[in-house]
Amino acid sequence: MDIISGTGHAGGKLLTTGLLAASLCIGAAGGAYAKTPYNGEGHVMIEPSELTWKPVGSMAEGAEISILEGDLASGDPFTIRLRLPPNYKVAPHIHPAYERVTVLSGTFHFAHGEEFRRDEARVLPTGSLAIMSPGDPMFGYTGDEGTVIQLHGNGPWGIEYLNPEDDPRN
Repeated sequence: MDIISGTGHAGGKLLTTGLLAASLCIGAAGGAYAKTPYNGEGHVMIEPSELTWKPVGSMAEGAEISILEGDLASGDPFTIRLRLPPNYKVAPHIHPAYERVTVLSGTFHFAHGEEFRRDEARVLPTGSLAIMSPGDPMFGYTGDEGTVIQLHGNGPWGIEYLNPEDDPRN
């Protein structure tokens, strides 16, 4: 398994552990973020202007990531932000660990399910929170405005699309 490029399969299914982590960790280089992992060694304060945004190799074109803390390939806590453009679709997928999402700006339409169905998504305006269990299928999309969401949890972190054709790493 090459976790940087995200290539490799086990039993016909794409391995998730470390895939998103590797493509996300690349974004932290040169940006403002906490030591990995942050262990309470003083305060960490980061202003939005200090963030470095990079493309996300495990998401469709247009999504950008900024890693605030952590190593997504480890079992340590992490905090990341995703910046999604207007009319962006997040195809049905699962994660190997709990996902906690806070909508920081814009509106995110989010739902539980194995098939992308716009009419089943709940509208989550700025300030909303969503928590999903490991292995629970989910999908989402943005509206006519861009959206920034913050994810935090414990790794190892990854993403597995239910339909391999939705995975940009394939």
